[in-house]
Amino acid sequence: MVIADQVDSRTESDRVPLALDALSEVDMLLLYERTAGDEIQGLAATGASVVTSVVALSRLDGWRLGIGVGPVDEPLPDSTRAARGDAYLAARAAIGRARRSPVGLSLASGDAVRGARYGEHVEDAETALWLLRSTLARRSREGWELMDLLDQGLTNAQAAARLGISPSAASQRLARAARTESERAARLATHLVDLLIEVPA
Repeated sequence: MVIADQVDSRTESDRVPLALDALSEVDMLLLYERTAGDEIQGLAATGASVVTSVVALSRLDGWRLGIGVGPVDEPLPDSTRAARGDAYLAARAAIGRARRSPVGLSLASGDAVRGARYGEHVEDAETALWLLRSTLARRSREGWELMDLLDQGLTNAQAAARLGISPSAASQRLARAARTESERAARLATHLVDLLIEVPA
């Protein structure tokens, strides 16, 4: 379960519509919704969905994230606002702790799933998400533009031509965007979050 809270919402414009649009294609059990003021939340079933959410919100900037792992009451309601369970309580605790996190992100497991194996994995998964978020925070708007083109299957030379820059400049931009580092961090975070989801209560 993921809660995202807009940073400095009292002095900044409402970014919730933009965030919901950016998250609209993420594969979720319960789609992201505005839950209260400047806060949104959604229920993910896989590490990939969590990581995709983290990447999307990190690109937008200005979002604090709390991720909770644990069981959810079933049957699931139609809206995430009506859902209940340990994952929601854990995410609520995590969003509070995210204020003290160096990257504005915290991950927590609920009481129902705490144990030796969870204790080993929670900090590891959170650390991988921290590394991913820290890497993405250094990426410029131009870097994201290049990543979008490469993700579409263009070569470095083709992307450079599309952007109107030299292949050398594109290579420099690629290095600053830390594509390889962010991809590895994303794979690691996905794996470790999936381990948390798979560990039985």
